[in-house]
Amino acid sequence: MSGRLAIDGELTIQTASARHAELLAALGSSDQLDIDLAGVVEVDSAGLQLLLAARKSALAAGKELRLVNASLTVLEALEFLALANQLPMERAP
Repeated sequence: MSGRLAIDGELTIQTASARHAELLAALGSSDQLDIDLAGVVEVDSAGLQLLLAARKSALAAGKELRLVNASLTVLEALEFLALANQLPMERAP
């Protein structure tokens, strides 16, 4: 079963706890999860750490997690922190 989770607004230390719960619920109900980041307007290292942890958890559980449609804000943060190779982005179909 595949799923999709759209994250809008902030992906920061202030929202990490709530976003973590959202990600766990979505991952728990899907074998393949697309996380749509087009609506992210602010991101910090805590938000990127959350995405890294979600990807690691998905791989450990034998599930597929794809990050799609990253906003310019997300792409710039990944580039600035040299994480683009660890969190590859895809275009949604």
